[in-house]
Amino acid sequence: MVELAKPATRPANTHFSSGPCSKRPDWSLDALKDAALGRSHRSKLGKTKLKQAIDLTRDVLDVPADYRVGIVPASDTGAVEMALWSLLGARGVDMVAWESFGSGWVSDVLKELKIADARKFVAPYGQLVDFSKVDFDRDVVFTWNGTTSGVRVVNGDFIPADRKGLTICDATSAAFAQNLDFQKLDVVTFSWQKVLGGEGAHGVIILSPRAVERLESYEPTWPMPKIFRMTKGGKIIEGIFQGETINTPSMLCVEDYIDALLWSKELGGLKALMARADANARVIFDFCDKNPWLANLADVAETRSNTSVCLKIVDPAVTALDADAQEAFAKGIVATLEKEGAGVDIGAYRDAPSGLRIWCGATINTSDVEALMPWLTYAFEKQKATLASKAA
Repeated sequence: MVELAKPATRPANTHFSSGPCSKRPDWSLDALKDAALGRSHRSKLGKTKLKQAIDLTRDVLDVPADYRVGIVPASDTGAVEMALWSLLGARGVDMVAWESFGSGWVSDVLKELKIADARKFVAPYGQLVDFSKVDFDRDVVFTWNGTTSGVRVVNGDFIPADRKGLTICDATSAAFAQNLDFQKLDVVTFSWQKVLGGEGAHGVIILSPRAVERLESYEPTWPMPKIFRMTKGGKIIEGIFQGETINTPSMLCVEDYIDALLWSKELGGLKALMARADANARVIFDFCDKNPWLANLADVAETRSNTSVCLKIVDPAVTALDADAQEAFAKGIVATLEKEGAGVDIGAYRDAPSGLRIWCGATINTSDVEALMPWLTYAFEKQKATLASKAA
């Protein structure tokens, strides 16, 4: 076998995981030195820190003044489930999915909440659901950016301003990297472990006035777990949105999130974060255009994610293999990159088609994405040479 020449340069930061994602550039433990460690989250200091995180979130994301922002338990999953359990059932609901997490919400509504008047609209990986078939006079649940498929909605134009139902949007890999149209969204959820590279286990839920009205006028028929309760006596619990969390948060994680938000503001806010993600993704898009063995999983260019960039290997020698062999080939590329210290955690999600997934959010430097590209070629060629030797 011919020995392949290795690229001369490796990324300075090799962390390309899609969650938890890479810390911001130049991050260190010193960023957490002012954390309220050993203090109650209900102390004056603890609540001040939590309120600061909420206020900075509103500022960086340009959340409307009449929308409520709250920190909740169990990451984005907890935030989504809180919305589903608290709000659905008042009217029919259309469940929309084009990747694994969206499919999970479909399953929860149909099999766990068992809402009778629920319809599902599901597209395969790489494609976007036809929203013209979705009825926004019903409640609608969807992801803005499919973390495991790399497919996103282009904007909020498909949502009518005069809708009668609520829109519940899982935006965890879109927040801080894509322009969320809050006027078209009644519930937005995310976890700060994604685009801002925070630590896991905490979620954020953002409610429009219409969502609050639903909470105060509708009581679900099923029992409500304590960590999902946002009302008391028919009124919204305002403390949740002022830093009085439902359960005990990690003040170390809160401090880390505050640090990431302050870094975001220093960069220039949301526009600067979006520009960094766009520049990172563009490097990969251009690489795919010049290297026909690799293609974006998203079929339509406009729907390609700028954060969780999902790729498929389309070289004829690989696509001729059975599914298991194709998966093994992709995993071989991932293993080679990690062994060579060029990039870690870039394998496709376990439920997605075999391939690669490279995180391009704002905490990644474009120079590191550029340095990774030659290593993709090296790892691919190495795997292909191994494949050829086995066939000989």
